[in-house]
Amino acid sequence: MQTIFSIAVDALAYGMVLFVISIGLSVTMGLMRVVNLAHGAFAMIGGYIASYAARDLGLGYGFAVLIAVFGTILIAIPVERLLYRRIYGAPELTQVLMTIGITFCIIGITNFVFGPTLKTIPLPAELQGSVDLGFRSIATQRLFAIVCGLAVALALWYLVERTSFGIKLRAAVDDAAMAAALGVKTEIVYAVSFAIAVGLAAFGGVVGAELLPVEPYYALRYMVTFLVVVSVGGAGSIPGALLACLLLGGIDTAGRYLMPEFGEFFFYLAVIAIVCIFPRGLAGRAK
Repeated sequence: MQTIFSIAVDALAYGMVLFVISIGLSVTMGLMRVVNLAHGAFAMIGGYIASYAARDLGLGYGFAVLIAVFGTILIAIPVERLLYRRIYGAPELTQVLMTIGITFCIIGITNFVFGPTLKTIPLPAELQGSVDLGFRSIATQRLFAIVCGLAVALALWYLVERTSFGIKLRAAVDDAAMAAALGVKTEIVYAVSFAIAVGLAAFGGVVGAELLPVEPYYALRYMVTFLVVVSVGGAGSIPGALLACLLLGGIDTAGRYLMPEFGEFFFYLAVIAIVCIFPRGLAGRAK
């Protein structure tokens, strides 16, 4: 019973971390129609900035998270303006080549600035130890990751589905020319959407550092994982991404606990099966 509970908690925490990082990629691919392979690189930047702020500058965890999120957004804004705007609406191969190039450039610059070593983010006392639930205890950091994932899911769903900004974003995606004719400033909408996606990636990179360690090749190591989540959940679908993260996180965690010698075999077996049954993902948007 203890093993089952541990698997469930770790699977839920891992799934939520995947969601927080991957949902920004789902938004850019599903709503903005941009295949952004550099998404994981922005999560890595957030982790590096938070590590530097907490370890070298001696700032608290909360300040480190804020600096990481807003610092990553500030870095991403000129990149979006100078590079990404050139590939909006471009063929997918062009987007892939551009963003994979950006990924390698970010990896090189980050390693030059921060060094090619594993970076840790010290946790505050409040996130250390465990919380007693009465029948079991749960690691506080795992609980924090779960709560963050749920909060991001609710906030992002509300933003996209229930606000004027969400209406403008969906209108710009469906018909940019018509949206512009109606007064929607599509360039601003895309820039804000990109900033939100990047900010969430950075936030996830910090919150999930205990589960997805921040290291020199973070962006490449987890690139496929983030793409898999979007593919399985359905690009542009927030509920689909959440379901995919929880499902795949559970399968991957259970496999590593019970049959570690198989590595990620069951994870990718599940991916193949789901994609075969649901070609557009669990809750994909019709093109």
